[in-house]
Amino acid sequence: MKCKFTSLLIAVLLLIEVSCQNKKADETTLANPDVMHTSVRKLTDVMVHDIFSPPVASRVYAYANIAAYEALVPGYPQYQTLTGQLTGLKELPKPTAGQEYCYPLASLRAFLTVGRTLTFSGDMVDEFEPQVYQKYKEAGLDEEVYNRSMAYGEAVGKKILEWANQDGYRETRGRRYTVVMAPGKWQPTPPAYMDAVEPYWFKIRPFALDSCSQFKPAVPSKFDISKSSDFYKEVLQVYETGKSLTTEQKAIASFWDCNPFVMHNTGHVMYATKKISPGGHWINIAAVASKKAKADFMKTVETYALVSIALADGFISCWDEKYRSARIRPETVINTYMDKDWVPLLQTPPFPEYPSGHSVISNAAAVTLTSLYGENFAYTDSTEVVFGLSPRKFSSFNQAAEEAAISRLYGGIHYLPAITNGQTEGRLVGEFVLGKIKTRKAGNKAKQMAKAE
Repeated sequence: MKCKFTSLLIAVLLLIEVSCQNKKADETTLANPDVMHTSVRKLTDVMVHDIFSPPVASRVYAYANIAAYEALVPGYPQYQTLTGQLTGLKELPKPTAGQEYCYPLASLRAFLTVGRTLTFSGDMVDEFEPQVYQKYKEAGLDEEVYNRSMAYGEAVGKKILEWANQDGYRETRGRRYTVVMAPGKWQPTPPAYMDAVEPYWFKIRPFALDSCSQFKPAVPSKFDISKSSDFYKEVLQVYETGKSLTTEQKAIASFWDCNPFVMHNTGHVMYATKKISPGGHWINIAAVASKKAKADFMKTVETYALVSIALADGFISCWDEKYRSARIRPETVINTYMDKDWVPLLQTPPFPEYPSGHSVISNAAAVTLTSLYGENFAYTDSTEVVFGLSPRKFSSFNQAAEEAAISRLYGGIHYLPAITNGQTEGRLVGEFVLGKIKTRKAGNKAKQMAKAE
């Protein structure tokens, strides 16, 4: 009898142990950051499809990732909300005290709620969403917890959208820009001679910066085509570099092109090639870093949020100067004064030259990623593989940012001062964002499934 009782007790204990292991495995599945990476990639694909300009894409990334962060942060006591830290972001919905939530699910719901609303092809998100949520149902998430988490995430997402609606974006839609007809000023460039992109972006509310002109770069050299002038030397450098590019330099330029506006002429037909935006490229680098470091769900979302904020403020800062100086592009100068048949390796983007947007935003992102993952974080960047280009290896985020910046000289679309001064501006933006925005606080270990406090 005693032996039977002992056997029964052992069986019960084994059953309890297995049940606990299954529950733990379920919670691990529920908090797997892969689904966040997949969702961010889907948002990128939607914006490539919609041909969003680089500044607009950065705005979408920022609001969607901030929403994801804010819906997730109540489940991780060592992190803190960004309310009161980001400009105009005030109180957000809170989870009900004493109720259990799956915060990763809420985070995804908030992210997709914002992403769907801020893009044109929301139907692409609609088709994708059920696949995301089905993973949580299959993992055995309690129905009440599921519904509660979904409702909470949606509430956070809607509140973030209300905040987004106050940033000046709507007021800048449809405003016409008059090209300044003066020597040295930007003119539309071939082949499409497109209108200026986002000439009023400086009116968009910054996320962390005090103002769009907080880190205004040095004044560019005076337009002067005399051969002894600084400007002429800058133009000549672009021209001569373009005529003697190595295979490696061409590969670098193509890898960092990230121009969503590339147009092609075939006879009388003109068509576009869709590409990822420069900000989208760095968002993908954030994904690469998070995966390699095996970051948990919270750090993954923190990474996306901080990088997105740095990118968005980088574009606001950069675009402020672009339309203040309205600097002429190398292609226009060279075709007018040096060589009418010269064509840059890369197609010139449809906005003024100074400073280099790639230089600004790449350095802002690199500063942010370095703070999260370290100075010498080596990685392979395969972002452009889907666009037919080979992966590139980097020893650090800063090395990648330097390469992204100089790629614009190789591409024939920027003078060197726009690159070097843009790098300085970008680093200042990134450092300021990190100095102002604090995601961490002293607290307990992270938990993915938790009751609200």
